[in-house]
Amino acid sequence: MSAYIDTSVLVAYYCPEPLSRRAEAALRRLRRPVISTLCEVEVVSALSRKVRSRLMGRADARRVLEQLGAHVAAGLYEMAPIDGEHFARARDWLARMDTPLRTLDALHLAVAGAASVPILTADAALARAARRLKLGARLLRSPPEH
Repeated sequence: MSAYIDTSVLVAYYCPEPLSRRAEAALRRLRRPVISTLCEVEVVSALSRKVRSRLMGRADARRVLEQLGAHVAAGLYEMAPIDGEHFARARDWLARMDTPLRTLDALHLAVAGAASVPILTADAALARAARRLKLGARLLRSPPEH
């Protein structure tokens, strides 16, 4: 089985977070996870936010980026292309005005849909929107706090 990996899961996989163990387990079960260059850009943005808010040091953020880059270079992820058709599909879904989709989430769903794989996300609203659009979605939930 494969899936398109949303940035929320990628960040949890590469950075220590409450969802990290579940993200790692989910990724290990996949044959070859699918990501896009949009995922890479969003990971950089998330790391930058962590550094600016002092949740992570610059050196740690750079190590995460190096590790992600090494994993991409080693072919651990299938890189799905993004082109004009994906933007058109995302635009059409947003124009329906019946989901809480945001621009980049609509693009992620368009890429996942074109690749014919479900999206793996930690974002409940994104998972609901995917299902509303008749796309497969798997929601990773944080473990209960004790």
